[in-house]
Amino acid sequence: MRKECDVIIVGAGPAGLMAAYCAAGNGLSVTVLEKEQRLLRKLLISGKGRCNLTNDSHGDEFLGNIIRGDRFMRSAFSKFASAEIREFFEDAGVPLKVERGNRVFPVSDRSSDIADALLRRVRESGASIITEEVTGIEVTGEGDKTVRCRGGNEYSAPRVVIATGGLSYPKTGSTGDGYRFAEKLGHTVIEPRPALVPIEIEGDLCPKLEGLSLRNVELSAVKRDSGKSVWLERGEMLFTSFGISGPLVLTLSSYLSREDITEYDLHLDLKPALDMKALDERVLRDFSEVKNRDFRNSLSKLLPQKLIGPFVTLTGIPEDQKVNSLTKAQRKNIVGLMKDIKLVPAGFRPVSEAIVTSGGVDLREIDPKTMESKLQKGVYFIGEVIAADGYTGGFNLSIAFSTGHAAGSSMKGQGR
Repeated sequence: MRKECDVIIVGAGPAGLMAAYCAAGNGLSVTVLEKEQRLLRKLLISGKGRCNLTNDSHGDEFLGNIIRGDRFMRSAFSKFASAEIREFFEDAGVPLKVERGNRVFPVSDRSSDIADALLRRVRESGASIITEEVTGIEVTGEGDKTVRCRGGNEYSAPRVVIATGGLSYPKTGSTGDGYRFAEKLGHTVIEPRPALVPIEIEGDLCPKLEGLSLRNVELSAVKRDSGKSVWLERGEMLFTSFGISGPLVLTLSSYLSREDITEYDLHLDLKPALDMKALDERVLRDFSEVKNRDFRNSLSKLLPQKLIGPFVTLTGIPEDQKVNSLTKAQRKNIVGLMKDIKLVPAGFRPVSEAIVTSGGVDLREIDPKTMESKLQKGVYFIGEVIAADGYTGGFNLSIAFSTGHAAGSSMKGQGR
């Protein structure tokens, strides 16, 4: 079977569906092809099932959270960013709320409300969503594009939008198909790497602390060969069986996603609000209250219970040494360790465990106003398949919605 339409969109994720809604709303016949039976699976698990759909920051503050592609995204965000994304879903009947870090969620805390609203608006627009796995895209005569599917069906249109996602969470359908399509069409694909991903740490400290969550700590990254600190931030982190995760770690991983993380050392400050002198005074006060106890039983006011045993081991001080016999040098060691626990990265976790993919279709080959290829007229790239990504907090879904809006809206009046 061969079907003709004005626009074919490959991928029914947030970017593809937003493009479908905008193009169909402009009077074009739109067909969305999606290989997964269940739609929007990745959106449904985002934000721990709550869907952090955007971030209520604006202008340069918003763009400052786009790690790669901030200049490229400026045009799309000027037309459709936080305020417009919120308006879109609120008009679709989903009340929204703003939480810490300006993160925007549905009031219901259900990602399904966002998914249902997006699908409802797309279907109301007249766009068709068909379950078909695309195997190839070719530019045929007179500028038409032929999209071939696994079952033998073919679709033809003057415009094809590639919205297949990246490589993160492959069980949701993001298996890198779009990179293959892009390269076949002559595009450069920047090597996809994991971003917003946990970090593996050498040694046995992290397994001993598995499940421990720390708040208000400071994590920094130092280039080992130069001793230069390249990143420092305060927040929350989590120890796992293989290393570290949590908001701080995910942010760091995106910042260094194009680097070899094993060339850096990480430094954890457990008491960033206190300098060495103030912390030493605090330790002295606490120790004066428990001076007859063993060292291992003296830290309950200073450290989480699960951290005390491993911390005592790191100090090298006998755990049964009495507090009143600790020397000034030993106390200096204790304070210094609270201010700097060194963690040696063994690598990032696999891209399949990443929240987003860093890399993708080279932005220099895409028109930032329309998302149309500069190499193939009528071919568009949107969402995670392009080489733009941001920090956690709703910025990556914003990239998806905004690039989808830019592509679909640019097609006004371009029917067959």
